[in-house]
Amino acid sequence: MIGVMRFGKKGNLSPRCIGPLKILHCVWPVAYRLALPPSLSRVHLVFHMSMLKKYHGDGDYIIKWDLVLLEINLQYEEKPIAILDRDVRKLRTKEIKFVKVPWKHHPVEENTWEIEKDV
Repeated sequence: MIGVMRFGKKGNLSPRCIGPLKILHCVWPVAYRLALPPSLSRVHLVFHMSMLKKYHGDGDYIIKWDLVLLEINLQYEEKPIAILDRDVRKLRTKEIKFVKVPWKHHPVEENTWEIEKDV
């Protein structure tokens, strides 16, 4: 978009959205006053509703503390339990060996493919 200044950096690396932000109150049926961080003190606090997006928070980033077992020195280490499957992926000149690994304290859906020499 020509002539539009996004927050932060200029160009393609600038973020398209910032937030989530708290709505302080409804100024007009289509305008809302937001609580902006101090880094955006030069930006007007009132935004038209067409500029806002609803925040859909997924719970994936929330740590479930009942599943985490801390060691005596309050450290947590993720360890692979076993090797479930093996695979070889070929590039032009070399082959890379992968293994499918379940992790300690993680559900089955979070099994990952890792490079064999790293495990």
